[in-house]
Amino acid sequence: MPAPHTQSPLTQVARLFLRLGLTAFGGPAAHIGLMEREAVARRGWLSREQFLDLVGACNLLPGPSSTQVAMALGYNRAGWMGLAAAGACFILPASLATLALAWAYVRYGSLPQAQGILYGAKPVMVAIVAQAIWNLGRMAFRRWGLALAGLACLAAAVAGAPPIAVLLVCGTASLLAVWLRTRRKTALSLAIFPTALGAGSTAGTGAAAVGLLPLVLIFLKLGVVVWGSGYVLLAFFKADLVDRLHWVTESQLLDAVTAGQVTPGPVFATATFLGYLLQGWAGAALATAAIFLPSFLMAGLVAALAVHIRKSPLAGGFLDGVNSAAIALMAFVLIAMGRATLIDGWTWAIGLPSALLLVRYKVNATWLILGGAALGLILRTLA
Repeated sequence: MPAPHTQSPLTQVARLFLRLGLTAFGGPAAHIGLMEREAVARRGWLSREQFLDLVGACNLLPGPSSTQVAMALGYNRAGWMGLAAAGACFILPASLATLALAWAYVRYGSLPQAQGILYGAKPVMVAIVAQAIWNLGRMAFRRWGLALAGLACLAAAVAGAPPIAVLLVCGTASLLAVWLRTRRKTALSLAIFPTALGAGSTAGTGAAAVGLLPLVLIFLKLGVVVWGSGYVLLAFFKADLVDRLHWVTESQLLDAVTAGQVTPGPVFATATFLGYLLQGWAGAALATAAIFLPSFLMAGLVAALAVHIRKSPLAGGFLDGVNSAAIALMAFVLIAMGRATLIDGWTWAIGLPSALLLVRYKVNATWLILGGAALGLILRTLA
């Protein structure tokens, strides 16, 4: 196996995101923490500020935010081929694992050992998210105004404000602050952007009545309209697939979301499980392709434009505000993850040493995740 420094950028991208696709449990915030650790801290592919800009911009897009960050990193490293490789390598392992669970679910009516894996892996992911917030927060909150804006965004998230509203309001407020400072210094007008852009049933209740084209259109729509995170997807799935179309039951939907959580990679791979319930292997493949397809284009545009956006003071100010809000939203997710995950002595015994090993000894997070998942399986088996 060639050493990393002798590999082409495209090969480096494929290897990294294939590994993350196989091991990245815990949801979008945890995935972003792993990407920061691997792409910025370990490999130096881009600066922490550039990474933060990609995270902030991708948070403004509909669809799976962490998957779009992966694609943007792939583009940054190896162009459009890198974007395609990053997306495919991050998505496919999760989709195939979810497909295997869907097959087992239809055959046996349950999800084997799912909760044990989550029990042990999630405390490690809490530690990874905390480390990422610390690293990225020092960059995002480099001025007092941005730090105060971040605190306000965290308070708004706790109060129940929609994530996209938090991002847009904070970005706009930061833009206005830059504009006011600039106006006092010069009377010249500044353009916003530079002018040169360089346990449930074993089959879906409506499976026989669901055609492949309606299935594709529904999942394509979800890939375009879902903002927030993969967990917001549950509400959209319920509204469309359960309440409006009656394609699956609520119990089946909850089992599908569990499958998306217990497998590594994007939670949007839940679509693979549902597609299999509705139309077998073809439904799984088409639902997966449809829900992720819009992200490939949107993430590529974000990555291509990010460097040019930074060249404009006003647009850069907007991005600073968005970045502050993004870190605040990650902190909100961390609080929720911690409350739901660190529930007893064993989970604390996994989470705290993981944080120490990550921060003090720079242990590879992949081994910690796998070790936590294995320990969780053992503990749940013995319980």
